[in-house]
Amino acid sequence: MTSFFTHLECTRTGSHYNVDGLHNLSAEGAPLFARYDLDAVRHTMSRDDLAGREINMWRYRELMPLRDGDQEITLDEGFTPLRTATRLGDWAGIPGLLIKDESVNPTGSFKARGLSGAVTAAAARGARKLAIPTAGNAGGALAAYAAAAGLESYVFMPQDTPSAFQIEARSCGAHVELVDGLISDCGRIVGERKEAEGWFDVSTLKEPYRVEGKKTMGYEVAEQLGWELPDVVIYPTGGGTGLIGMWKAFEEMEHLGWVEPGHRPRMVSVQAEGCAPIVRAFDSGAESAEPWQDARTVASGLRVPGAVGDFLMLRALRESGGTAIAVSDDEVLAASHDFAR
Repeated sequence: MTSFFTHLECTRTGSHYNVDGLHNLSAEGAPLFARYDLDAVRHTMSRDDLAGREINMWRYRELMPLRDGDQEITLDEGFTPLRTATRLGDWAGIPGLLIKDESVNPTGSFKARGLSGAVTAAAARGARKLAIPTAGNAGGALAAYAAAAGLESYVFMPQDTPSAFQIEARSCGAHVELVDGLISDCGRIVGERKEAEGWFDVSTLKEPYRVEGKKTMGYEVAEQLGWELPDVVIYPTGGGTGLIGMWKAFEEMEHLGWVEPGHRPRMVSVQAEGCAPIVRAFDSGAESAEPWQDARTVASGLRVPGAVGDFLMLRALRESGGTAIAVSDDEVLAASHDFAR
Protein backbone atom coordinates (compact mmCIF):
# COMPACT_ATOMS: atom_id res chain seq x y z
CA MET A 1 0.00 0.00 0.00
CA THR A 2 1.17 3.53 -0.76
CA SER A 3 1.06 5.69 2.35
CA PHE A 4 -0.85 8.96 2.18
CA PHE A 5 0.14 9.91 5.76
CA THR A 6 2.16 13.09 5.32
CA HIS A 7 2.74 14.82 8.66
CA LEU A 8 1.54 15.58 12.18
CA GLU A 9 0.02 18.97 12.91
CA CYS A 10 -0.26 20.94 16.15
CA THR A 11 -3.96 21.57 16.79
CA ARG A 12 -3.25 25.03 18.22
CA THR A 13 -0.62 26.52 15.92
CA GLY A 14 -0.68 24.35 12.80
CA SER A 15 3.05 23.68 13.04
CA HIS A 16 4.20 20.45 11.40
CA TYR A 17 6.02 17.41 12.81
CA ASN A 18 7.40 14.44 10.91
CA VAL A 19 5.70 11.06 11.02
CA ASP A 20 8.73 9.18 12.33
CA GLY A 21 9.74 8.92 15.96
CA LEU A 22 7.55 8.79 19.05
CA HIS A 23 5.55 11.97 19.66
CA ASN A 24 3.41 13.08 22.55
CA LEU A 25 2.10 16.68 22.69
CA SER A 26 3.40 19.45 20.45
CA ALA A 27 5.97 21.97 21.65
CA GLU A 28 3.00 24.20 22.54
CA GLY A 29 1.51 21.46 24.73
CA ALA A 30 -1.37 20.69 22.36
CA PRO A 31 -2.53 17.42 20.78
CA LEU A 32 -1.13 16.47 17.39
CA PHE A 33 -3.37 15.42 14.50
CA ALA A 34 -2.32 13.05 11.73
CA ARG A 35 -2.74 14.65 8.32
CA TYR A 36 -3.01 13.03 4.90
CA ASP A 37 -2.68 13.95 1.24
CA LEU A 38 -6.44 13.90 0.79
CA ASP A 39 -6.24 15.15 -2.79
CA ALA A 40 -4.09 12.15 -3.68
CA VAL A 41 -6.48 9.79 -1.87
CA ARG A 42 -9.39 11.31 -3.78
CA HIS A 43 -7.68 10.67 -7.11
CA THR A 44 -6.48 7.19 -6.13
CA MET A 45 -9.56 5.59 -4.64
CA SER A 46 -13.28 6.08 -4.20
CA ARG A 47 -15.60 5.00 -1.43
CA ASP A 48 -16.78 2.18 -3.74
CA ASP A 49 -13.33 0.62 -3.41
CA LEU A 50 -14.19 -0.30 0.19
CA ALA A 51 -16.51 -3.07 -1.01
CA GLY A 52 -15.10 -6.48 -0.19
CA ARG A 53 -12.50 -5.25 2.28
CA GLU A 54 -11.99 -6.68 5.77
CA ILE A 55 -14.81 -5.93 8.19
CA ASN A 56 -12.82 -3.90 10.71
CA MET A 57 -11.62 -0.34 11.12
CA TRP A 58 -8.48 -0.90 9.03
CA ARG A 59 -10.64 -1.07 5.88
CA TYR A 60 -9.96 2.71 5.78
CA ARG A 61 -6.19 2.17 5.74
CA GLU A 62 -5.47 4.94 3.20
CA LEU A 63 -6.84 7.35 5.82
CA MET A 64 -5.02 5.79 8.75
CA PRO A 65 -1.54 6.74 10.03
CA LEU A 66 0.36 3.89 8.40
CA ARG A 67 3.73 4.53 6.82
CA ASP A 68 4.95 2.27 4.02
CA GLY A 69 5.81 -1.06 5.65
CA ASP A 70 3.93 -0.49 8.92
CA GLN A 71 1.85 -3.46 10.05
CA GLU A 72 -1.38 -2.82 11.95
CA ILE A 73 -1.90 -4.46 15.35
CA THR A 74 -5.49 -5.58 15.10
CA LEU A 75 -7.96 -7.88 16.85
CA ASP A 76 -10.64 -7.09 14.23
CA GLU A 77 -11.96 -4.05 16.06
CA GLY A 78 -14.47 -1.74 14.46
CA PHE A 79 -17.26 -1.90 11.91
CA THR A 80 -19.64 -2.38 14.82
CA PRO A 81 -23.41 -2.60 14.21
CA LEU A 82 -25.54 0.51 13.77
CA ARG A 83 -28.68 -0.75 15.44
CA THR A 84 -32.15 0.57 14.69
CA ALA A 85 -33.85 1.54 17.96
CA THR A 86 -37.45 1.96 16.82
CA ARG A 87 -39.22 1.33 20.14
CA LEU A 88 -36.75 3.43 22.11
CA GLY A 89 -37.01 6.19 19.53
CA ASP A 90 -40.81 6.14 19.71
CA TRP A 91 -40.68 6.25 23.51
CA ALA A 92 -38.17 9.11 23.50
CA GLY A 93 -39.85 11.05 20.70
CA ILE A 94 -36.84 10.68 18.39
CA PRO A 95 -37.86 9.05 15.09
CA GLY A 96 -35.03 7.35 13.25
CA LEU A 97 -32.96 6.78 16.39
CA LEU A 98 -29.87 4.61 15.84
CA ILE A 99 -27.35 3.22 18.33
CA LYS A 100 -23.73 2.57 17.37
CA ASP A 101 -23.08 -0.58 19.42
CA GLU A 102 -19.44 -0.37 20.46
CA SER A 103 -19.84 -3.12 23.07
CA VAL A 104 -19.07 -5.77 20.45
CA ASN A 105 -15.46 -4.60 20.02
CA PRO A 106 -12.80 -7.14 21.07
CA THR A 107 -12.30 -5.63 24.53
CA GLY A 108 -15.93 -4.61 25.01
CA SER A 109 -15.78 -0.88 24.23
CA PHE A 110 -14.76 1.72 21.66
CA LYS A 111 -11.40 2.02 23.45
CA ALA A 112 -10.25 -0.93 21.35
CA ARG A 113 -10.20 1.34 18.30
CA GLY A 114 -7.95 3.95 19.84
CA LEU A 115 -5.54 1.50 21.38
CA SER A 116 -5.23 -0.48 18.16
CA GLY A 117 -4.16 2.76 16.49
CA ALA A 118 -1.83 3.83 19.30
CA VAL A 119 -0.15 0.43 19.76
CA THR A 120 0.27 0.03 15.99
CA ALA A 121 2.13 3.34 15.79
CA ALA A 122 4.17 2.85 18.96
CA ALA A 123 5.28 -0.68 18.03
CA ALA A 124 6.28 0.42 14.53
CA ARG A 125 8.46 3.16 16.04
CA GLY A 126 10.30 0.92 18.49
CA ALA A 127 8.46 1.46 21.77
CA ARG A 128 8.74 -1.50 24.14
CA LYS A 129 6.85 -0.29 27.22
CA LEU A 130 3.52 1.55 27.11
CA ALA A 131 1.81 3.33 30.01
CA ILE A 132 -1.72 4.63 30.42
CA PRO A 133 -3.95 6.28 33.04
CA THR A 134 -7.48 4.91 32.82
CA ALA A 135 -10.88 4.86 34.44
CA GLY A 136 -11.38 1.30 33.18
CA ASN A 137 -11.96 0.31 29.56
CA ALA A 138 -8.83 1.88 28.10
CA GLY A 139 -6.59 -0.08 30.47
CA GLY A 140 -7.97 -3.42 29.33
CA ALA A 141 -7.69 -2.36 25.70
CA LEU A 142 -4.07 -1.29 26.07
CA ALA A 143 -3.23 -4.54 27.85
CA ALA A 144 -4.81 -6.62 25.07
CA TYR A 145 -3.20 -4.76 22.15
CA ALA A 146 0.18 -4.56 23.86
CA ALA A 147 -0.02 -8.34 24.37
CA ALA A 148 -0.86 -8.78 20.68
CA ALA A 149 2.21 -6.70 19.78
CA GLY A 150 4.52 -8.37 22.30
CA LEU A 151 4.96 -5.16 24.30
CA GLU A 152 4.83 -4.46 28.03
CA SER A 153 1.92 -2.42 29.40
CA TYR A 154 1.64 -0.39 32.59
CA VAL A 155 -1.88 0.57 33.67
CA PHE A 156 -2.75 3.11 36.37
CA MET A 157 -6.32 3.09 37.69
CA PRO A 158 -8.14 4.89 40.50
CA GLN A 159 -8.47 2.67 43.58
CA ASP A 160 -12.26 2.48 43.19
CA THR A 161 -12.19 1.34 39.55
CA PRO A 162 -14.60 -1.62 39.19
CA SER A 163 -12.75 -4.90 39.73
CA ALA A 164 -13.71 -6.27 36.29
CA PHE A 165 -11.48 -3.67 34.64
CA GLN A 166 -8.58 -4.51 36.95
CA ILE A 167 -8.93 -8.23 36.24
CA GLU A 168 -9.14 -7.68 32.48
CA ALA A 169 -5.90 -5.69 32.38
CA ARG A 170 -4.02 -8.09 34.62
CA SER A 171 -5.24 -11.13 32.67
CA CYS A 172 -3.69 -9.68 29.51
CA GLY A 173 -0.36 -9.28 31.28
CA ALA A 174 -0.44 -5.61 32.27
CA HIS A 175 1.34 -4.25 35.32
CA VAL A 176 -1.62 -2.67 37.16
CA GLU A 177 -1.18 -0.04 39.86
CA LEU A 178 -4.15 1.30 41.82
CA VAL A 179 -4.01 4.98 42.76
CA ASP A 180 -5.75 6.79 45.61
CA GLY A 181 -7.28 9.51 43.45
CA LEU A 182 -8.83 10.18 40.03
CA ILE A 183 -7.69 9.52 36.48
CA SER A 184 -5.94 12.90 36.55
CA ASP A 185 -3.79 11.66 39.45
CA CYS A 186 -3.01 8.51 37.45
CA GLY A 187 -1.98 10.70 34.52
CA ARG A 188 0.30 12.74 36.76
CA ILE A 189 2.09 9.59 37.92
CA VAL A 190 2.63 8.42 34.34
CA GLY A 191 4.02 11.83 33.45
CA GLU A 192 6.37 11.89 36.43
CA ARG A 193 7.76 8.39 35.96
CA LYS A 194 7.73 7.76 32.20
CA GLU A 195 11.22 9.05 31.46
CA ALA A 196 12.93 7.08 34.21
CA GLU A 197 10.93 3.92 33.50
CA GLY A 198 11.26 4.06 29.71
CA TRP A 199 7.50 4.17 29.14
CA PHE A 200 5.79 5.69 26.13
CA ASP A 201 2.73 7.60 27.34
CA VAL A 202 -0.45 6.67 25.45
CA SER A 203 -2.77 8.91 27.50
CA THR A 204 -5.87 10.28 25.77
CA LEU A 205 -4.81 12.78 23.08
CA LYS A 206 -1.27 12.95 24.50
CA GLU A 207 -0.15 10.89 21.51
CA PRO A 208 -1.50 11.37 17.96
CA TYR A 209 -2.97 8.00 17.10
CA ARG A 210 -5.75 7.02 19.51
CA VAL A 211 -7.93 9.69 17.93
CA GLU A 212 -7.25 8.17 14.49
CA GLY A 213 -8.69 4.88 15.65
CA LYS A 214 -11.70 6.59 17.18
CA LYS A 215 -12.38 8.64 14.05
CA THR A 216 -13.27 5.45 12.19
CA MET A 217 -16.64 5.54 13.97
CA GLY A 218 -17.43 8.53 11.77
CA TYR A 219 -16.41 6.72 8.58
CA GLU A 220 -18.43 3.68 9.57
CA VAL A 221 -21.60 5.61 10.38
CA ALA A 222 -21.41 7.31 6.98
CA GLU A 223 -20.80 4.04 5.13
CA GLN A 224 -23.54 2.23 7.06
CA LEU A 225 -26.01 4.98 6.17
CA GLY A 226 -25.18 4.89 2.45
CA TRP A 227 -22.85 7.90 2.76
CA GLU A 228 -25.47 10.15 4.32
CA LEU A 229 -24.59 11.60 7.70
CA PRO A 230 -27.05 11.63 10.63
CA ASP A 231 -28.64 14.87 11.81
CA VAL A 232 -27.28 14.61 15.35
CA VAL A 233 -24.62 12.59 17.16
CA ILE A 234 -25.14 12.25 20.93
CA TYR A 235 -21.88 11.37 22.62
CA PRO A 236 -21.15 10.50 26.27
CA THR A 237 -18.02 12.47 27.01
CA GLY A 238 -15.07 11.89 29.32
CA GLY A 239 -11.79 12.58 27.53
CA GLY A 240 -13.78 13.22 24.35
CA THR A 241 -11.45 11.52 21.87
CA GLY A 242 -14.32 9.86 20.03
CA LEU A 243 -16.26 13.10 19.61
CA ILE A 244 -13.13 14.88 18.35
CA GLY A 245 -12.22 11.97 16.08
CA MET A 246 -15.67 11.75 14.48
CA TRP A 247 -15.65 15.48 13.74
CA LYS A 248 -12.23 15.03 12.11
CA ALA A 249 -13.60 12.15 10.02
CA PHE A 250 -16.53 14.23 8.79
CA GLU A 251 -14.12 16.97 7.69
CA GLU A 252 -11.92 14.46 5.84
CA MET A 253 -14.88 12.85 4.09
CA GLU A 254 -16.11 16.23 2.88
CA HIS A 255 -12.70 16.92 1.35
CA LEU A 256 -12.73 13.49 -0.31
CA GLY A 257 -16.18 14.09 -1.77
CA TRP A 258 -17.54 11.01 0.00
CA VAL A 259 -20.32 12.96 1.76
CA GLU A 260 -22.24 16.09 0.83
CA PRO A 261 -20.44 19.19 2.10
CA GLY A 262 -22.09 21.41 4.68
CA HIS A 263 -24.29 18.68 6.16
CA ARG A 264 -22.29 17.48 9.13
CA PRO A 265 -24.21 16.33 12.22
CA ARG A 266 -24.82 18.53 15.21
CA MET A 267 -22.61 17.16 17.97
CA VAL A 268 -24.02 16.82 21.49
CA SER A 269 -21.72 16.16 24.45
CA VAL A 270 -23.32 14.47 27.47
CA GLN A 271 -21.55 14.48 30.83
CA ALA A 272 -22.40 13.51 34.39
CA GLU A 273 -23.47 16.34 36.70
CA GLY A 274 -20.74 15.31 39.13
CA CYS A 275 -18.04 15.84 36.48
CA ALA A 276 -19.13 18.22 33.74
CA PRO A 277 -16.22 20.54 32.80
CA ILE A 278 -17.14 20.64 29.09
CA VAL A 279 -20.78 21.51 29.82
CA ARG A 280 -19.75 24.32 32.16
CA ALA A 281 -17.26 25.72 29.64
CA PHE A 282 -19.75 25.47 26.78
CA ASP A 283 -22.46 27.26 28.77
CA SER A 284 -20.09 30.05 29.80
CA GLY A 285 -18.73 30.59 26.29
CA ALA A 286 -15.20 29.64 27.32
CA GLU A 287 -12.71 28.27 24.80
CA SER A 288 -11.23 25.80 27.27
CA ALA A 289 -12.49 24.02 30.38
CA GLU A 290 -11.31 24.55 33.93
CA PRO A 291 -10.61 21.27 35.79
CA TRP A 292 -13.61 19.97 37.74
CA GLN A 293 -13.08 19.79 41.48
CA ASP A 294 -14.20 16.77 43.55
CA ALA A 295 -15.32 14.83 40.47
CA ARG A 296 -17.68 11.95 41.20
CA THR A 297 -20.17 9.86 39.23
CA VAL A 298 -21.29 6.24 38.95
CA ALA A 299 -20.29 6.39 35.27
CA SER A 300 -16.58 5.83 35.97
CA GLY A 301 -15.56 6.30 32.33
CA LEU A 302 -16.99 9.83 32.39
CA ARG A 303 -15.07 10.85 35.52
CA VAL A 304 -12.44 12.90 33.70
CA PRO A 305 -12.02 16.21 35.55
CA GLY A 306 -9.70 17.77 32.97
CA ALA A 307 -9.30 16.79 29.31
CA VAL A 308 -6.27 17.79 27.23
CA GLY A 309 -8.58 18.05 24.19
CA ASP A 310 -11.12 20.34 25.87
CA PHE A 311 -10.70 23.13 23.31
CA LEU A 312 -11.11 20.67 20.44
CA MET A 313 -14.38 19.36 21.89
CA LEU A 314 -15.74 22.86 22.43
CA ARG A 315 -14.70 23.84 18.91
CA ALA A 316 -16.53 20.85 17.41
CA LEU A 317 -19.68 21.52 19.45
CA ARG A 318 -19.83 25.15 18.34
CA GLU A 319 -18.84 24.57 14.70
CA SER A 320 -21.57 21.95 14.42
CA GLY A 321 -24.29 24.02 16.07
CA GLY A 322 -24.45 21.42 18.81
CA THR A 323 -24.67 21.64 22.57
CA ALA A 324 -23.52 20.10 25.85
CA ILE A 325 -25.73 18.78 28.64
CA ALA A 326 -25.23 17.23 32.06
CA VAL A 327 -27.35 14.47 33.61
CA SER A 328 -27.56 13.23 37.19
CA ASP A 329 -26.45 9.77 38.29
CA ASP A 330 -30.07 8.97 39.09
CA GLU A 331 -31.00 9.85 35.49
CA VAL A 332 -28.14 7.73 34.16
CA LEU A 333 -29.23 4.67 36.12
CA ALA A 334 -32.93 5.11 35.36
CA ALA A 335 -32.24 5.64 31.66
CA SER A 336 -30.13 2.47 31.47
CA HIS A 337 -33.20 0.47 32.55
CA ASP A 338 -35.46 2.39 30.16
CA PHE A 339 -33.05 1.65 27.30
CA ALA A 340 -32.95 -2.06 28.19
CA ARG A 341 -36.76 -2.30 28.22
